Amino acid sequence: MTTRVIVLNGGSSSGKSGIARCLQAVLPDPWLTLGVDTLIDAMPAAVDEGIEFAGDGGVSVGAGFRQLEDAWMAGVAAMVRAGARVIIDDAFLGGATSQQRWRDALDGLDVLWVGVRCDGVVAAGREMARGDRVTGMAEAQAEVVHRGVVYDFEVDTGVNEALACAREIAARVG
Repeated sequence: MTTRVIVLNGGSSSGKSGIARCLQAVLPDPWLTLGVDTLIDAMPAAVDEGIEFAGDGGVSVGAGFRQLEDAWMAGVAAMVRAGARVIIDDAFLGGATSQQRWRDALDGLDVLWVGVRCDGVVAAGREMARGDRVTGMAEAQAEVVHRGVVYDFEVDTGVNEALACAREIAARVG
């Protein structure tokens, strides 16, 4: 089988989006990048039981968010089944449970599961420099998103640049 989906999982400000952009540049075929931020940006402001960002960086999602997320995941999988290659940029706040939801949606597709690690202190520094995230989110998510998740490969953006990570990932795309 040919890899049609690359799932990048890591905490906020871990470098997933930068890696995704670099993957688009180094992979020989066109790849779409879709992330949880894409979903959040597409959601209406008022979703009953939606997503909430706490002042300490915590994130909680309700049933309304999950319902829309399930539909979005099914839509992403349908795009892949229709011929698109997709890089998914996500933060598995539920660890292994979040991965299983993607596994169910992507069933039957050849997926490369990539853990994007970054020390929480390094990610927190990036978060502060960006200025567009709730303070504390990066450090709070640095480890929790990896709990129980099984990867084909992992990269560490705390010690490697996004382009180097992207090249390592691209070398594993079949």
